[in-house]
Amino acid sequence: MASSLTKDAAQQGNPVDGGKTFFGHPRGLATLFMTEMWERFSFYGMRALLVVYLISGGADAEKGAQGGGLAMNLTTASAIYAVYLAMVYLLALPGGWFGDRVWGPRKTVAVSAGVIMAGHLALAVPGQAMFFVGLGLVAAGSGLLKANISTMVGHLYDGPQDPRRDGGFTIFYMGINLGAFAAPLVIGTVGQSVNWHLGFALAALGMALGLVQFLIGTRHLNPQSSVVPTPLRAEERTMWLRKGLIWLAVAVVFYGAVVLTGHFTLNWALVPITLLGLIIPITVLARIKRDKELTASEQTKVSGYIWFFVAAAVFWMIYDQGGSTMSAFAEKNTAGEVFGLSFPSSWFQSVNPLWVMAMAPVFAWLWLWMARRDREPSTTVKFAMAMVLIGASFFVFIVPMMMSSDGTKVSPMWLISIYMIQTIGELCLSPVGLSVTTKMAPRKYASQMLGVWFLAVTAGDCLTGLLSIGGVDLSGTTMLGIEAALAVLAGFAVWSYRRKIVALMGDVR
Repeated sequence: MASSLTKDAAQQGNPVDGGKTFFGHPRGLATLFMTEMWERFSFYGMRALLVVYLISGGADAEKGAQGGGLAMNLTTASAIYAVYLAMVYLLALPGGWFGDRVWGPRKTVAVSAGVIMAGHLALAVPGQAMFFVGLGLVAAGSGLLKANISTMVGHLYDGPQDPRRDGGFTIFYMGINLGAFAAPLVIGTVGQSVNWHLGFALAALGMALGLVQFLIGTRHLNPQSSVVPTPLRAEERTMWLRKGLIWLAVAVVFYGAVVLTGHFTLNWALVPITLLGLIIPITVLARIKRDKELTASEQTKVSGYIWFFVAAAVFWMIYDQGGSTMSAFAEKNTAGEVFGLSFPSSWFQSVNPLWVMAMAPVFAWLWLWMARRDREPSTTVKFAMAMVLIGASFFVFIVPMMMSSDGTKVSPMWLISIYMIQTIGELCLSPVGLSVTTKMAPRKYASQMLGVWFLAVTAGDCLTGLLSIGGVDLSGTTMLGIEAALAVLAGFAVWSYRRKIVALMGDVR
């Protein structure tokens, strides 16, 4: 009986909805769409301010940003930004675990939204200590929410074969881009032109709106979203609690000793996190690869998947600098005016989601058109294209970087064009990477492999973080050229070995 009710709810949204739908989809999709939109509004709004706030000093109060920022150098700011992004994607793994084994997806999303809101409120309080507390809370909350809200979208439909399912996820992801597009225009403007901390407070308000409408709209969700699929047994809870307390005690004792002896610096926190962000993805892939329960075919596919994982890590290493290296360039070296309209540098963070919304339907149509003529590029070729494009974007970036070396502010069209090239690369890699991950995943790790895909983002951002911690100037033309060349070479390597990779992929195309 329970399974029948769940199935009916998946098909009709919820019996109490009276047959109402959201663009022909279950009404619960509207709830999740709005929750994700407001969460991304808060996330991307804070992200648009993050690096600019870190590198700005007290003198910025004269420019309208009351109180100034934390006056850090760009290298430190880039390291903090990279580590923060890496943790968001790394924490998606334990976030999914909490949804599966402790709270269930619905409760996990509600708790995570509260944690995110608390993080933004902490950022709204002046002072470096509260800044790092807030950043940690936002990262933890985003990790908890990321895996579970997508799971609930899937619950709205009658299994993978429901013809509305793909369309539902497309509508859901439009919420991501709408929130990401609007956030810098609102939160960025207030943060840079009025007060940094008021901007962070607006991010908290956005998440609060998302949480309120989620709690109101939960009656439209599938009852399955409240179920804990594989709840922890009592002895397991005790074991995990004991382990957690032991590691917490070790961390408190260790860092307490470092602080008391006067040796603590920011690197004592950043270096261990970046190392973990590299070690964990390698460990997870190695554990899957060495699993003797996998069939010979699955083992071969995992070997082929490693090519895609490494390529993706290099891609995200460059791509995610759109909010750090490129954001700082927008603030210091780019004219903030178009057709007589002045705007803050944070507005550039709206360019990528705008390009995504404009070009994603075009690419979806293009791949379908080419597939009908049996001319659609293979997954390996799409990955190679993405790598060459992301490398080319940084080769282009070198030009305005050199033009502005004497203090000249360059045209905004340079950054707009660079973001366009990167977005084309993203559309060749990101949806394709998600698809190939699900296709090549061993049956035993079917659910976990999407988390493994997100670990490529973690690895890429941690590489950037380690370089920044090591004092490497990522905004220098030499380093831009090295990163660009690395990406292009990786693209040519994937293309050159495409037959070998295809052979490792087995029946996956």
